[in-house]
Amino acid sequence: MVRRYSHIGLCLIGVVVLGGICVFLARGQRLEPAKRISLKSSIASPASFPKPTNKLKVAVAAIISPSRSLVFYEDIFDYIGEKLGQEVEMVQRKTYAEVNFLIEEGRIDVAFVCSRPYVEGHRDFGMELLCAPVCFGQAEYYSYFIVHKDSPIQTVDDLRGKVFAFSDPLSNTGMLVPAYVLAQRGETPESFFRKYIFTYSHDNSIDSVAEKFVDAAAVDSLIWQYLNTREPARTAQTRIIYRSAPWAIPPVVVSPHIEPALKEKLRSAFLNMHEDVKGREILKKVLIDRFTTIEDSAYDSIRQMEVFCQEFRSQP
Repeated sequence: MVRRYSHIGLCLIGVVVLGGICVFLARGQRLEPAKRISLKSSIASPASFPKPTNKLKVAVAAIISPSRSLVFYEDIFDYIGEKLGQEVEMVQRKTYAEVNFLIEEGRIDVAFVCSRPYVEGHRDFGMELLCAPVCFGQAEYYSYFIVHKDSPIQTVDDLRGKVFAFSDPLSNTGMLVPAYVLAQRGETPESFFRKYIFTYSHDNSIDSVAEKFVDAAAVDSLIWQYLNTREPARTAQTRIIYRSAPWAIPPVVVSPHIEPALKEKLRSAFLNMHEDVKGREILKKVLIDRFTTIEDSAYDSIRQMEVFCQEFRSQP
């Protein structure tokens, strides 16, 4: 069941953070627009990256399809770059794992990541929280299980033997949550579904259901709600059959190698974005209320879900 269609959040965004924006914001006098870099190889070696510069380097994982995420994030990061007086380079990667790699290597200063990649990055190499978006008045989001509007499927149990779409192997709402729901039933994706695929973005998963390419999918609630408001034709063919418990929203993160002074400047720019006219206008366009600080403990429920699934998988 969808809550308050007129107030939508990002997942960045993740979630945090959202697609479907088709126009750029009007720009006044400012630094050169963010440069776009698409790193198409899977996992490149550190030597293959450009040498460090004084540019602000930001990463975007494919929570939504690449062309849409560039349009969405560019205005936010151009604004942050202006506040810091630095030119911005935006780097896109297909998977969450690839973005985590960039952050671990110190090749990226700041990134929007999903909640679960943050948990893994924090554990594996000390990825640090910077802030998180407040969407729909809260810093939480959900996993929606969706089916085609004409499908006879009504419950999770009805998905047995169907074709299912996950987003990314590291996605919280698009992979871990459905795996957890199945584990609670004594099942795995392999035992429960006839077949499953990875779409590598939540809007691709939504389109896959709408076009009947798959029977169902697990998607980020913020992205489904955003598209339901901005591009309702894309969600009109889908129906929600399950909404999970709330999870801590996808955060904005920084590399553990970042200079402390730069980290504090970045945090201040994000946290004060809603305080000036231009910042508010950008946030309004992407339907984010504001950015706020968030504690690592907010993601403990995701860690507990991971442990449950790992222990279930390890059973003979």
